[in-house]
Amino acid sequence: MTVETFDPSQTTTLETPVKSLTAQAQANGTGAKIGFVSLGCPKNLVDSERILTQLKTEGYQIVPSYDDAELVIVNTCGFIDSAVQESLDTIGEALAENGKVIVTGCLGAREDEIREVHPNVLGITGPHAYENVLKQVHDFVPKPKYDPFIQLVPDHGIKLTPKHYAYLKISEGCNHRCTFCIIPSMRGDLVSRPIGEVLDEAARLQKAGVKELLIISQDTSAYGVDVKHRTGFWNGQPVKTSMQSLCEALSDLGIWVRLHYVYPYPHVDDVIPLMAQGKLLPYLDIPFQHASPRILKLMKRPGQSDRVLERIKKWREICPELTIRSTFIVGFPGETEEEFQELLNWLEEAQLDRVGCFKYSPVEGAKANDLPDQIAEEVKEERYHRFMETQQRISAARLQSKIGRTIKVLIDEVDDEGAIGRSFADAPEIDGAVYLNGETSLKPGDLVDVVVEEADEYDLWGSLAE
Repeated sequence: MTVETFDPSQTTTLETPVKSLTAQAQANGTGAKIGFVSLGCPKNLVDSERILTQLKTEGYQIVPSYDDAELVIVNTCGFIDSAVQESLDTIGEALAENGKVIVTGCLGAREDEIREVHPNVLGITGPHAYENVLKQVHDFVPKPKYDPFIQLVPDHGIKLTPKHYAYLKISEGCNHRCTFCIIPSMRGDLVSRPIGEVLDEAARLQKAGVKELLIISQDTSAYGVDVKHRTGFWNGQPVKTSMQSLCEALSDLGIWVRLHYVYPYPHVDDVIPLMAQGKLLPYLDIPFQHASPRILKLMKRPGQSDRVLERIKKWREICPELTIRSTFIVGFPGETEEEFQELLNWLEEAQLDRVGCFKYSPVEGAKANDLPDQIAEEVKEERYHRFMETQQRISAARLQSKIGRTIKVLIDEVDDEGAIGRSFADAPEIDGAVYLNGETSLKPGDLVDVVVEEADEYDLWGSLAE
């Protein structure tokens, strides 16, 4: 869970001259002031970026503190109970510090729950309700007088990520009905963005200096299913609305392209050769969730674990550099000790590179809450630690094998101690890092060759290749 409080001086991709004009606009008081807090996953972050871009386009000032804001927008997460509580706490903090608060995002789909705790919020909307959010802002903080020479917005919009990487959302919603998840009830069924629109945004980001695109959605593999993979157009050429065609077009931009939230459908096999050819990052984020066929059936998850193992082996034969990250749930209702051991055995055989694990948590409205044989919290905790111990050992061994190799590293930050970056195997904030101690002359966004010298369970240490 991440909290992003928008600070134009640190997170926007505006160039220095535009920053100066924005500062001048703030000094002159030419725009109404809005505070913004973004919670949750990268998909929510993209929603926040879209709202902020529209606000900025209309002449509003985005300010980094409650005190300076005439109104605060909180973009909430509501996926699990801890996220709900964090969202409610943040709304309460904004009300206490400012008093005028609009709520949007996933938790906004459960208005009654918000009103019960915070009856004084000014307005509530659900996820990706951009127009409704703007309408509510207009109701309480009227549009400022617009000055196009002062209120400048880059054509790629406002970004909450560093300048050298950006999230590219290709669709909204999800057609799956996993029993532990309520995302479809909040975000609806799959709606794919037109492929020309997606590629236009990608090209604008690349032109603005983005070195890495992180492709996100609820189900990246399903891109285009809702429109029957109809043909769109980009740069005057026909392009099919499908994951493979999208990947092929993105690979021509000459920057890192990383795929997230990929369900293991058969057509995923078709993008592995693009990775082997260096056109896409050899990285797949696939939420397998479990390995027991019975538990997967209770979860209503696609895929069969034994066939998945065969496909992983085939993928690695085609692309030996492939990094696979995944997430799993332990302690799902009805999970027996034998089924949990089946999951550990599957991990040993799959040898995944990056893995996250969650203890099953009941989510209001999820069908899994009604399943029999709920697992005791102490059992969940014990299984979680055994799972993580197993995966840490696997991860450590896979990283140790990189010692002595030369790898490409994208620099994320530089401080007095040195530079911190990521290899193709590391997505920002969820995977590991590569540390270059003493390299203080590098800059964020630099792409450098690094000789790996040390490794632990998650991170690498190295020096610049000569």
